Amino acid sequence: MTIPSAPRRSVLRALAVSVALVGGAIPASGTAASASAERPETYTLTINHLDRTGRATADYITGVHGLSGPNAGTSVKPHDASGTTVVRLPRGRYALDSTLHKSEPVDGIDWIVQPRLDLDRDTTVTVDARTTAAVDVRPPDRAAKLYVGMMVAEITHNGVTHHPNVSTGGAELRVAHLGPAAEPGSVRQWFDGHWEAGNGVYSLGYTFTGDRALTGLTRRPARRDLATVRVDAAATPGTSGYANVFVTPSGGPTVGYGGTVKTPGTSTHFVTPERGTWDFMYVTRDASGATARSYHADGVRVRAGETTKLTFDNAVFGPDLTGRPGAVREGRRIAVDLPLLADGEGRASTDQAPDETASFTLHRDGVPVAPEASTPGRAAFTVPPGRAAYRLTGTARRTGAPGTATRVTSAWTFASAATAGPTPLPLSAVRFSPGLSLTGTAPAGAALRIPVTVQGAAANGRTRSLTVSASTDGGATWTRLPVTRGAVTFRNPRADTGVSLRAELTDTDGNTLTQTIVDAYRTR
Repeated sequence: MTIPSAPRRSVLRALAVSVALVGGAIPASGTAASASAERPETYTLTINHLDRTGRATADYITGVHGLSGPNAGTSVKPHDASGTTVVRLPRGRYALDSTLHKSEPVDGIDWIVQPRLDLDRDTTVTVDARTTAAVDVRPPDRAAKLYVGMMVAEITHNGVTHHPNVSTGGAELRVAHLGPAAEPGSVRQWFDGHWEAGNGVYSLGYTFTGDRALTGLTRRPARRDLATVRVDAAATPGTSGYANVFVTPSGGPTVGYGGTVKTPGTSTHFVTPERGTWDFMYVTRDASGATARSYHADGVRVRAGETTKLTFDNAVFGPDLTGRPGAVREGRRIAVDLPLLADGEGRASTDQAPDETASFTLHRDGVPVAPEASTPGRAAFTVPPGRAAYRLTGTARRTGAPGTATRVTSAWTFASAATAGPTPLPLSAVRFSPGLSLTGTAPAGAALRIPVTVQGAAANGRTRSLTVSASTDGGATWTRLPVTRGAVTFRNPRADTGVSLRAELTDTDGNTLTQTIVDAYRTR
């Protein structure tokens, strides 16, 4: 399967293992006497490598990672075609890992980890593939094919951590511990694997903590042991295409899955709850295959036997204040950070689609203030220190084919003066959450209940007044809808008509919001 590249982070999450490859050489100094005084005590480390037949092999990659002493935080990768390599290193604690396999590892991969190697004398270590045991992790679907698997070890000593790892795309993986035990809890290890099957994708992950590396691993979960995550992929009315879904465990350096889903459509993922939370990234593609919008759902909690639904890129699009104040004043500076086209789940895209524009304007006592900087969803202004009345307006447009959220406008009014430190400004937003299809549509002629949620300064009982209106002619005329028990009900017009929504509110301090979403959804 060919997967387009991810725009912000790749399927293989970057391992936090940026280490220098440093040899055992000691820098020269001015005199022999001073060199002797500065040179640390060193010892010879000899490493023998044996394959599964017990013969010396040149097919290995071995890393020796410093955990204490002069080489703490650095690594060396010695190699010799004879199968025996010799390196001289300063006294200290090291970790060693060795991967043994041929260039075409049809016979499998052997990975041996020694988390504790105290180099206080000349030392010989033998890395023997015959000591390994299989990593036998498989999903309940026997027909599932391994997409990628990775095992990572996190070895920590005296505040220094190394993350040796090995990955496989299908070859048998066998692993083993080598040498004495390390300190309790100083060795964490995990395996993550992703399998493709006809009914979805299996993402299985397991973690272990102790004083030794793993020798073999067997996990064969039943379907009831797994959680289900259903990713619903939306599409603008009248269009179809594809999107990419990336799935990664939230914790630690790891490997992820990247696949393709048709839009509108659904991608199903079976994951292990014991691995912790999971991160999902969703990337829409335009007609050329380029990234249009990117969304993230990080830290998704799951439970065995239960289904979690994630919907991406569906209506109603609009401003969202989840986890942010929207605008902050510090001294004379006003900084705005507020997505105007967050999707129906409140997720803001980290990429702006080619057919989208968004901007903010600010007026102080009716006089426009020139922005210092402005990007989609963000702007900054410098204003005089005295108290004044402000009007902040955000406008977003989609100029492509008719669909949803062709124009979104929010206008806030509030009073403000210079502040001693960062102070949130009293902005509010209104979220509309009707039940829509994955094309952002609702049945023509049906009575549609539209939940209404207030966010920001007017939330939690701080709303003085709220009115909601609907339009079926692009905002030329409006019909007021009574808000009852946190929702309005609207009788949908004929098919293929855009329904626009407007909210006007005042909070208990007199700050106001007028929010308009033209083509909030369409009828079918």
